[in-house]
Amino acid sequence: MTMGLALALAALIGLSLGLLGSGGSMITLPVLVYIAGIPAQQAVGMSLVIVGGTSAVGGLLNIRQGAFNLRMATFFSLSGMAGALVGAKFTHLVSAPILLLLFGTLMLVVGTRMLCGGEATVQSHPCHPSRCLAAGIAVGVLTGFLGVGGGFLILPALVLFAGLDMKSAIGTSLAVIALNCLGGLIGQLRYVNFDWPITLVFLGVSIVGMFVGTALANRLPAMLLRRGFAWCVVLLGVALIGRNLFSSVA
Repeated sequence: MTMGLALALAALIGLSLGLLGSGGSMITLPVLVYIAGIPAQQAVGMSLVIVGGTSAVGGLLNIRQGAFNLRMATFFSLSGMAGALVGAKFTHLVSAPILLLLFGTLMLVVGTRMLCGGEATVQSHPCHPSRCLAAGIAVGVLTGFLGVGGGFLILPALVLFAGLDMKSAIGTSLAVIALNCLGGLIGQLRYVNFDWPITLVFLGVSIVGMFVGTALANRLPAMLLRRGFAWCVVLLGVALIGRNLFSSVA
C-alpha cells in the first residue's frame, strides 16, 4: 500500500517536470524518505537518478519540438555540474536546516519576482555571463548537496536573466537539470550505495508522468505556465521556511 502510494507520487514527479520544467526534486526526496521508507542518505542519490533520468527524457522531447536554447543549456550545465560535484561533498558533513531556511527565502524572492514582472520586462534583461555563471554554480552546489535538480532556480534564471520565453525555458531547464543531477550523482556514489531496482522502477513511472506533463504543457499558454510555476515556488518556499522554523523551535 505504501509503495503503491509512493509510485503514484512518482508519476506526479514526472508530471511536474514535464508541465513546469521543475518541481520534481522537491517531491522526490520526501516521497522516498517519508513514504517509501528509504534512508535519507540513500534517498539523495536515488533522487538524482529519478529526477535526472526523467529530465533527460523531457529535454529530448522538447529538443524535438524546438523548445530549447542550446547556448543557455550549455552555459548553465557546465557551471551547474561543477557546482554539483562540490556540493555533494557536504551532504554528509553539514546539517541542512539553516541552508533550507535560506533556500526557502530565496524561493520566495524568486517566485515573487516572477509574479510581479511582466513578460516584456522579463525579456528585456539579457544574461550577463558573470551573473549567469554565478547562478549556475550556486544551483549546482544545491543540486549535489540536497539531491535536487534545481529547476525551481534554473527556470527563473532562464526567464529573468537569459530572457527566454517560458516554453523554451522549460525545455532548456530539463536539459540542465539532467546534467546537474549527473554531476551530483557522480559525487554521491563515492559515499553511499542504494537500491538500483527500486530506483529504476520509480524512474520508469516518473517518465510516464513526464510524457503526460509535456503533452499538457504544449496545450497551455506560456504566461499561465509561468504564473503557475511562480505560485508553486512561493508555496514551496513558505513550506520550507515554516517546517524548518518549527523544527528549530521544537
